[in-house]
Amino acid sequence: MGYGVLRVAGVKPEMIAMGIIDLRKFANHYLKLRHIHERVLSIIESYLPDEMAIEAPFYGKNVQSMLKLGRAQGVAMAVALSRDIPITEYAPLKIKMAITGNGQASKEQVADMLQRMLHFSKEDMPTFMDATDGLAAAYCHYLQMGRPEVEKSYRSWKDFITKNPDKVKR
Repeated sequence: MGYGVLRVAGVKPEMIAMGIIDLRKFANHYLKLRHIHERVLSIIESYLPDEMAIEAPFYGKNVQSMLKLGRAQGVAMAVALSRDIPITEYAPLKIKMAITGNGQASKEQVADMLQRMLHFSKEDMPTFMDATDGLAAAYCHYLQMGRPEVEKSYRSWKDFITKNPDKVKR
């Protein structure tokens, strides 16, 4: 299971983390789910993301595989929701189209385009393409959200509260 974390400063995205949650050492599916929970929580606590983008499950022929994938994604989503992080799902075709312009692009083509767009070195290219899959979902989300506004400036705390009532707990 791959993940990628982007920081958007002004209008420029920057990769700050990319990796995999390695589940190969767990024989039991329930232990894999627990490990996913622990690692996603750790990633959220480390990077404090504002939003989460995930690849929507694609329809496969193996029902058991689909069930296990759904459970794994559900655990990751539940962790994000427990931290009030909004989630957006993107179809694999949409992610590939956003990154490469080709909905049928290979994982290697997606990884190569991400390296070019986010300017990270070949040495930072992961061994497992699941990591770039996670980063691709994050970058697709950045592109779909449009260029974010440059941070607003505020004259005072009162000005901030007036302009952002939804961010203030009363």
